[in-house]
Amino acid sequence: MAQFTNQAQLTYNNAVINSNIAVGEILEVLSATKTAVRGTYGQQDDVTYIVSIVNSGNTPITGLTLTDDLGAYAFQAQTLVPLTYTDGTVRYYENGTLQATPSVTAGNSLVIPNISVPANGNAIIVYEAAVNRFAPPTADGSIENTVTITGTGISPVTASETVTAEQRPILGITKSVSPIPVTENGTLTYTFVIQNTGNEAADAADAIIVTDAFDPILSDLTVTFDGQAWTESNQYTYNSDTGLFTTASGQVTVPAATYAQDAATGAWLITPGVSTLVVSGTV
Repeated sequence: MAQFTNQAQLTYNNAVINSNIAVGEILEVLSATKTAVRGTYGQQDDVTYIVSIVNSGNTPITGLTLTDDLGAYAFQAQTLVPLTYTDGTVRYYENGTLQATPSVTAGNSLVIPNISVPANGNAIIVYEAAVNRFAPPTADGSIENTVTITGTGISPVTASETVTAEQRPILGITKSVSPIPVTENGTLTYTFVIQNTGNEAADAADAIIVTDAFDPILSDLTVTFDGQAWTESNQYTYNSDTGLFTTASGQVTVPAATYAQDAATGAWLITPGVSTLVVSGTV
């Protein structure tokens, strides 16, 4: 409900008289909500949004335009946009019935025109946006974006939604071998580099296990993890008949990544947390 005031003025014989101030109210019939299907986002995720527009009046409202700011925020002297509209994902419903897909203009904002809301009814618009390099990946990161609905004869209506960065480790592993080539009865070394691009450390509770079936089978193993010697049965097991090597659950841990926002571009830069497992043995 919006309030307005008005005052009249009477002039005569060089005199000016003001009336009382009349106060009125406009009952706004249009309302909107915005909801993310999932309240968190991960790196390179898509976020699905549902915008619901309700018309509580007895007259249909047509020709509306929905504009989504895609989470735009100020950084240094520029404006960064952490979401990118995913082409072809808009779905538009009136009272639950799917309508023809409206035209879309997407860039630093998403603009969807020609929306109608039936009398005493609703319109629902569903679309997806991809998390990009300007989205904060930090543990306290979040994206707040706002839709504004405008049209002739109505006051602009806004609705916002906030999604937060997932707090979890994101692991990857690479393996290398040296030397190449190796001589018979020589020492072969496998190096496993485990990286964490997530904002939480991977600890014992994450129960990380590394397994590898060495071929050729190695003997007289030596194992280190981040430079510390490991012993068989305590931190790992090894079957010298099959070559199966397995770390004990929770022995491998990986620190969280660190993040910095590039001062020039505003893009988030990720420095992964790294742990290194080295296994050597005789061929």
